[in-house]
Amino acid sequence: MLKLDFHPAGRHFLQIPGPSPVPDRILRAMSYPTIDHRGPEFGALGLKVLSGIQKIFKTTQPVVIYPASGTGAWEAALTNTLSPGDHVLMYETGHFATLWKKMAEALGLKPEFIGLPGIEGWRRGVQADMIEARLREDKNHAIKAVCVVHNETSTGVTSNIAAVRKAIDAAGHPALLMVDTISGLAAADYRHDEWGVDVTVSGSQKGLMLPPGISFNVPSKKAIAAGKSAKLPRAFWDWTDIIEMNKSGYWPYTPNTNLLYGLHEALDMILGEGLDNVFARHNRLAAACRLAVNAWGLEVQCADPAVYSPVLTGVMTPEGIDADAVRKTIYERFDMSLGTGLGKMKGRMFRIGHLGEANDLTLMATLAGCEMGLKLAGVPVAASGVAAAMDYLAHQKVPPLKIAA
Repeated sequence: MLKLDFHPAGRHFLQIPGPSPVPDRILRAMSYPTIDHRGPEFGALGLKVLSGIQKIFKTTQPVVIYPASGTGAWEAALTNTLSPGDHVLMYETGHFATLWKKMAEALGLKPEFIGLPGIEGWRRGVQADMIEARLREDKNHAIKAVCVVHNETSTGVTSNIAAVRKAIDAAGHPALLMVDTISGLAAADYRHDEWGVDVTVSGSQKGLMLPPGISFNVPSKKAIAAGKSAKLPRAFWDWTDIIEMNKSGYWPYTPNTNLLYGLHEALDMILGEGLDNVFARHNRLAAACRLAVNAWGLEVQCADPAVYSPVLTGVMTPEGIDADAVRKTIYERFDMSLGTGLGKMKGRMFRIGHLGEANDLTLMATLAGCEMGLKLAGVPVAASGVAAAMDYLAHQKVPPLKIAA
């Protein structure tokens, strides 16, 4: 029989940028007995989570919840709004933007990939002026959608979505704006309504602190209207029946009941802390992590400080040093998992996740493991990143701990 937990002492440090560690509170909530998904108790649960998740997306629009990974939500966004052969403008920021483009091709769409050349494009955010310029060229409005990634998990770059919306509007173009915030939601500030997003895509296993298995679409009124004439095949992903049945707290298929228990608990945790406090915590940990990387004398993958991610930090290893060999040393010696470099960055960088339930001490332990591992792997370390991060965190003002009465 497969042994699922082979860690002999202490907890395994899961410091990849998702799936993030699942808090004990959420694990306990998921262990409750499964109930009838057509009964009154479930309807009350459904209404509560559907209302709560709107606050996380900062929207008054319906949030469609699927029992799927974020990849399913990518497909849902495309199939609910587009038709075979439609021209889609997609921006390359990293590995996940690339995968979304490959999916568009597989679905019979015609994606056009733009971005900065080579590795440079994977170190910076979406250049909104490039999108505006391309849309201005599209006099006949052949482009039906613009697809961008908010927080690119493969690189540690968080793009300016409001700027993309302004670019589309400045070009006077009717294309839909679709945004993947799978790793950004509940960790980096996101505003579906205010930023004028037409379809937001997200998932459960990042800032929401849940296991994989829930994904989301948030369609605008414009996107819902586009769905009435969209011709790509869809059945399971179709918003229509889901949105209608959700009005009473139910789904037209069997929902993942126990994951919805977990979502209920996650919403309670996040909204209880307060979204602004959640974002401030993530920004504080990210800043401390980058200070550590700088002290080590290594480069942060994101080359533009204006779009540093609060979710993860990509660390580039020196020329000739295999980043995966460093990760392997850290895993085997300190029982800690770090994210691998993906696509163009394979072997050239590793990723430190600092999202979800992470706090100051979580990060300090993570950085200590990284620093020891770098030295063991023979990577030259200029100074102590642990000391730099510790000094920064010790002088930060944080909200006082709430003690229950």
